[in-house]
Amino acid sequence: MNEDLRLEDAQKVVVRPYITERTFEQIERENKLCFIVADDASKTQIASAVETLYEVAVTEVNTTRTLGGKRLLYASLRRVPRRSWQPS
Repeated sequence: MNEDLRLEDAQKVVVRPYITERTFEQIERENKLCFIVADDASKTQIASAVETLYEVAVTEVNTTRTLGGKRLLYASLRRVPRRSWQPS
């Protein structure tokens, strides 16, 4: 995504990982992670926050609400190789 977030802002958007048996199966089968996210964040902000926090490329963002009213993010990820050098 093209929106850059500071680390502090990214931590406000992505509250914490959401861990269940179902989400572990999604990690293995579909390379998707699940997070509880801020209610007022847009999908673009959420994707940018995940990319900032975990240094991955987000290829797809799906959100849903739990029965308790929490907003969940299901993000499809692609690993981005780390650069050992910076271009001039």
